[in-house]
Amino acid sequence: MEKYDVIIVGSGPAGLGAAFHLLEKNSSLKIMMLEKEKVSTGGLRNDCKMNFTFPIGFPLENWDREQAEHYLKLVVHKLKPDILGKKNLTTYFKRAKNLGIELLDIKQTHLGTDGGLKLIKVLIAELQEAGVNIKLETEMTDIDSAEKTIITSRGEYGYSSLIIAPGRKGFRFLQSVMDRLSVQYIDHIVDIGIRIETKLENYPIVNDYYDPKFIFPDKVRTFCTNSGAAHVVREKYGTDSGKPYFSVNGHAFSGEKEPNGLVNFAMLKTVKFTEPLASGQEFAENLGLQAMLMGGGKPIMQRVGDFRLGKRSKAESFNDDLYNFQPTQQNCTPGDISLSIPAKILRGIWKSMKSLDTIIPGVLHPGTIMYYPEIKLYANKPDFLDSSFKAYDDIYFAGDGAGTSRGITAAWASGIRAAEGILD
Repeated sequence: MEKYDVIIVGSGPAGLGAAFHLLEKNSSLKIMMLEKEKVSTGGLRNDCKMNFTFPIGFPLENWDREQAEHYLKLVVHKLKPDILGKKNLTTYFKRAKNLGIELLDIKQTHLGTDGGLKLIKVLIAELQEAGVNIKLETEMTDIDSAEKTIITSRGEYGYSSLIIAPGRKGFRFLQSVMDRLSVQYIDHIVDIGIRIETKLENYPIVNDYYDPKFIFPDKVRTFCTNSGAAHVVREKYGTDSGKPYFSVNGHAFSGEKEPNGLVNFAMLKTVKFTEPLASGQEFAENLGLQAMLMGGGKPIMQRVGDFRLGKRSKAESFNDDLYNFQPTQQNCTPGDISLSIPAKILRGIWKSMKSLDTIIPGVLHPGTIMYYPEIKLYANKPDFLDSSFKAYDDIYFAGDGAGTSRGITAAWASGIRAAEGILD
């Protein structure tokens, strides 16, 4: 059986951040990185939009400003981002403030899905050249903590230290690991919402601020704005019983691609369970399954014009008349999102959308499309043993799936913190 100084499970930004920091401090370490997919995955692959300003991406229970800014400097040093410029925002800031809404001023960069793939290839090649054994299509299935061994789809491997960084899609996998190790955790927070798609002329702020971050009352926010060559995608998830459901998301290609004149972004409401303390994961899964029932196994899409009239969208709603663009995600069912999304969540989102239309008139054009559901699962809250996200003897967690981050840069930073724990 092969043994390694460090095994890293997951090749997303958290795993990459850990690997590069370990090598920088001790190039003689024997490191293996596992990835269950055919290619390296994670946030770098999906649109590759990065934010470099606290608190975006940094859960406040794990980070304070001083910590985040320290680690952001390390992330910037490695990734060398080309920060996007912003202009002509005075009016937007003023309108938002008058409504009690906050428009955050964030340092951002955007490589696009194609640009992210190029970056991943460069980073993976650099790690391999440094001697890291990267095993794709290799899934961790179990762990023997007493023997310090992990069991995978391709055999067993020993470790001195283990970093588990599976990302959002590994949410349930990480729970199974924590159950195996008797690590206490809760997952009582989840983000539920919709993805908006409209014409660029209806949301012109993106010409001056690529991914504007609006924070509304009622715990609603905009998230992951895409423009240029932008499109809506489906992401497949599975429940513990094996039933599939889809969550929508947004992507955009780099500036090298021909723009399509459309914009998409999410409107998300954070739901936090207190008493009784319920599972955000199970709550989200049930909403996802309900949406699949309503949509015949597909997400639901509805035009704003139909929603305002209190009627469902039908196939004829997506025509070339008033509704003057075709949805980029065709594999959805025209319907009525209000029959599927909980009323309290929908009320908070719709109220925020009306406020957003006051700040940026036009976003609620009748032709604007609302896709449902968009679900973000990154709310595992393990009981960590120290500030390096140590969860068990010589086992560390990192990234969105472990609740240590909410985005690429914070995930990379959390990987560095885990690596520091190992080095110490």
